[in-house]
Amino acid sequence: MVVPQTHDEAVTAAHRLAAVLAPGAIQRDRDGAEVVPYEALAALDDSGLLGITVPVSDGGPGLGPRTLGEVARIVAAADPAIAQVPQSHFLLVDVLAVHAGPEARKRAFGDVLAGRRLGNAFAERGGQHAQDLRTRITDGLLDGVKYYTTGALTSAWIAVSALDETGRLVLALVPRAAEGVSVDTDWDMLGQRATISGTATFRRVPVEAGLRVDYAGAYEVPQQIGARAQLVHAAIEVGIAGAALRDARSYLREKARPSTEAVRSGAAAAVDDPHVRHRYGRLATRVRAAEALLDSAARTLEEVGLIPADAEAAARGSLAVAAAKAFGSEVALEAGSELFTMCGTSSAAAKYDLDRHWRNARTHSVHDPMDWKYAHIAAYELADRLPPNHGQL
Repeated sequence: MVVPQTHDEAVTAAHRLAAVLAPGAIQRDRDGAEVVPYEALAALDDSGLLGITVPVSDGGPGLGPRTLGEVARIVAAADPAIAQVPQSHFLLVDVLAVHAGPEARKRAFGDVLAGRRLGNAFAERGGQHAQDLRTRITDGLLDGVKYYTTGALTSAWIAVSALDETGRLVLALVPRAAEGVSVDTDWDMLGQRATISGTATFRRVPVEAGLRVDYAGAYEVPQQIGARAQLVHAAIEVGIAGAALRDARSYLREKARPSTEAVRSGAAAAVDDPHVRHRYGRLATRVRAAEALLDSAARTLEEVGLIPADAEAAARGSLAVAAAKAFGSEVALEAGSELFTMCGTSSAAAKYDLDRHWRNARTHSVHDPMDWKYAHIAAYELADRLPPNHGQL
């Protein structure tokens, strides 16, 4: 396992991983949480891509958002569920790079560079919202129940958000194999099925002092940690859109018959139908626009840097990513639906599993509300109001 050292090497590794993942994507979607995709996850871990954003000072190549966004998009076009598994991994690499002490950095980054993943346990059920936390650290022991724990099931470490003895928000980095840690496969969702983002339970799990990170402090200063995490989410949506367009093209060229109405008008093949051509051309243009907006957002993050100069710089990065995520989500949903309009009834046959594109986009797109992203963009443009300084924009 070799960690790519340049943008081009990382992109090549992503294409190589995508080629491995693509043939099994339909079966993994059908299996859902009944079958843990160990082989696919092993391919991800062995790709070297988990280490691409580890800072140079910690032994990594320190590749930036442009590389990360492109890698995530390529992998998502092959299997967006597997692409989502390391989303929180890359977030945590950034958090550790900026806010962790030397012990946490040494141990976590050493494992990351060896191909071991970081999983998350952030969200909870039962409170007023997903970040209304009941998980606590008391006398050095962690207790709590988490849900939507993408990547935790097969990770080496799990970063758990909790309130410490003083009531302050921290991340506790605990080994997945630690006594008192259990992660279930109770994941039954419309889409993104192979992420298996089920319930994680922590019962009196010891938390080493050197493996705590002041997570509250990360959002008390201008930051790009949230924007960089959202960039991966945006890339997943854009990857889904590209995959739906790709499959529509293949089906139209190889399988689709023209509608009776099109034949009456002189079309000899589905691709000769002027309405199919109009819809395909419009959709292809919007997918390319989403890809361009994603790339533009990544380049903005490159300019701003992981530690922004001030609140204005942080806002510029966050809003650029918000636009890419909101628009990319819309286009992914559109592509997953338009595919059937263009390809016809036969394309809805279960054997093709083409509905997975819409299901994946629909499930993933509601990770954060798109409407709030547009609202924050407008508030900045119209009223000079800086966006909120949190991790969901």
